[in-house]
Formats: sequence, structure tokens, C-alpha cells
Amino acid sequence: MRSIGELEDKLTEPYEELIRDLAGVDGDILILGAGGKMGPSLAKLAVRAIREGGLNKRVIAVSRFSDSAVRGDLEQSGVEVISADILNEEELRSLPDAANVIYMVGYKFGTTGREHLAWAMNTYLPGRVAERYRHSRIVVFSSGNVYPFTSIHGGGADEGTPPEPVGEYAQSCLGRERIFTYHSHKNGTPMLIYRLNYAIDMRYGVLLDIAQAVYEGRPIDLTMGHANVIWQGDANAIALRCLTRCAAPPEILNVTGPETLSVRWAARKFGERFGREPVFEGAESETALLSNAAKCFQWFGYPRVSLLEMIDWVAEWVQAGGVTWNKPTHFQERKGKF
Repeated sequence: MRSIGELEDKLTEPYEELIRDLAGVDGDILILGAGGKMGPSLAKLAVRAIREGGLNKRVIAVSRFSDSAVRGDLEQSGVEVISADILNEEELRSLPDAANVIYMVGYKFGTTGREHLAWAMNTYLPGRVAERYRHSRIVVFSSGNVYPFTSIHGGGADEGTPPEPVGEYAQSCLGRERIFTYHSHKNGTPMLIYRLNYAIDMRYGVLLDIAQAVYEGRPIDLTMGHANVIWQGDANAIALRCLTRCAAPPEILNVTGPETLSVRWAARKFGERFGREPVFEGAESETALLSNAAKCFQWFGYPRVSLLEMIDWVAEWVQAGGVTWNKPTHFQERKGKF
């Protein structure tokens, strides 16, 4: 995989189960916060699935769309696009009704020093959206950051693990969940809390962070020595399929890959592909931010893209000088400062 076109085609490739599930969900799909890393490919995946299934649905993407190229690409793909700042009450009220809402709005990087904005985006705004779309079903993007660190030998936190967020970003994410849950109880709105940890494609993600460090000969900090990853295309398909699982009070679902990924092991795999010896510093902690996605696999099956495929694709991308977003994940962070 060497071009943006090839990458986007793979990211937005629908499969039979997704088409079947969307056929069983009535109404249009509104994606709030669609201009981020995952939103554009999720919107295009939805359009392709609808077309291939011969379904009668609109896909409407809402964001500020500061990058006009993203907006143009979505429109060309058949997505209806609305530029709006939904922190503005009038702009939120003016949005169209929709039976299905995918809520992807969030603020993470740059949280430190701008905590007020993080709380406004991650915790205040959800209440306004939940009221505006109280008659819809809502899939709420959240984060595995709401969980405590768990033993690297324990299989990760599952949905029954009590939240214990570290730092204001993670705390505000739990606030988002609590506010949506309150409105689900209040209004009977069917929802699903979608705890993701971590999606990747070739342009960003945990694997890219590791691969670039190996390729450039930079030391890799092993303190957060383990992580979870999932292909963004799989994560997007699961998010859309979650529309069939919304409930009041909300369901909670961990979304990630099945492996507890060793950072050291992944670095060595990239080293083999690059013909370079990884440089390490520090030692692996006995705990990490890990999620157990067994419930997700029970509902939707295992991810279609395997870990070694992702490693092969990322390695090829880095060697070819592929475009990246220059947005490190900071997955090594253990104090919650983003």
C-alpha cells in the first residue's frame, strides 16, 4: 500500500455484515465531528455500504471543516456536508434531524493549558447534543483512557471494570459518558458508549509512532511497554454496526484488537523489515492502558485486518515516504497530560 488512493479504498471497503446491519436500521446517518482523523473515512464507508446495499439513506457529515480539501473529498464521495460549530447553540439547533447519530466530537491534544476547552467539548457539549437528538439513536465515541492501568498479564480492562481516569482529558471523557448516560435515562434515548483504544491507519497511530522511531534510529521509551491497536477501517465498520446495539440505558463496548501488543516486539518486527536494530530506553512497566474487547468480538466477530498485516503496511508506507499527519499519539503517556 503506497498511495492515499489505495489507503482510502481499503479504509472504506464495506463488507456484507455491515451492509446487512445498515439495512436493518431505519433513517439517515448524521456524523458529528466528522472532520477528524476517523470521521472522513467513516462517512465514506457508510456511503459505499449504502450504495452497495441499494439502501435509501443519507449520510450527513458535520464539522467546522477547517480543511477545505477534506470537505471537497467528502462531497465528491456522496456525503452531504455541513460546516458548523456545534458549540454555538444556534448552529446546533439548525442541524437536520436524523434517526441515527454518530458522535465523534472530542478534544484531546493540547488539553494541557486549555482544560476549559476540553471540558466544554468533551463534557458540556454532549448534554446539548443529547437534548437536540433525544429522539435519535446515538453511538458515542469515547476512549479506553477512562480505565485504570491494568496488569499486562490480565487481559485488559473489560466493560465491567470501574473507570479510574488519569488526567483531565480522561476525566472529561468519562464526563462525556456520564452526561450522555444521564440523558439516556431522562429521555429514553437509545445509546452505545464506544470506548476505542487505539485505531491506526498508515498516516497516524501507535504503529506509525514505533515504525518511525525505528526507521530514524530514535530511542523508543518502553515505560508504557504494551498497547492495543485496531485497523481504522475495522473500527469504523464496528461503529456503524453499533447502531443496531443502542439501548437505554446505554450499552458500553470496548473496541480494539485482540492482542496485547508488546512495543518491544513490534519495534523488532519493524527492525526486521527495515534492516535496522531498534534502540530502546527504559524498561516495561507491569501495568499499561489496556482494553479487553471480547464482547465486541462476540457481537461482531474479530477484526478483518490482522496485526501483522498492519505492521507490513505501515513498514511499506514509511519506507516509501508516505504522507503522514505528524500527530504522535503520545500512547506512552502515563500521567494523562496531552
